[in-house]
Amino acid sequence: MYAFYPLRKRERLVRMDTPPLPDTNLFAGLPSHPDPKAAEQFDILLARPGLRIERIVSTGQASPAGFWYDQAQHEWVVLLTGAAGLAFADTPGQTLVLRAGDAVTIAAHRRHRVAWTAQGETTVWLAIHYD
Repeated sequence: MYAFYPLRKRERLVRMDTPPLPDTNLFAGLPSHPDPKAAEQFDILLARPGLRIERIVSTGQASPAGFWYDQAQHEWVVLLTGAAGLAFADTPGQTLVLRAGDAVTIAAHRRHRVAWTAQGETTVWLAIHYD
């Protein structure tokens, strides 16, 4: 059964005179020359209670020796460009290799580290942290 509701007389469509524009471009502001000695770049794109979306730009960096991320939130991450290797404390000696287009979900408190990111090119990650 379908129900059709007539428009109320006071309702009207609002026309937008300007076209919508993107909030940001995920590939804007990337380094022109990848430098593994430079710090990784973390840009928060959106933050709300229980949610954070960030762009991470790597140029050959890795987590410091012995360092493990142990995050309170789950993380879904996709590699947009470049390549990287992730190591997990619960699977010693194994590295998950990610290439452009690969995505992985990392459960909260699953200890992990960036084993490597591609040398000589820019690796762009999109990470979504959520409760």
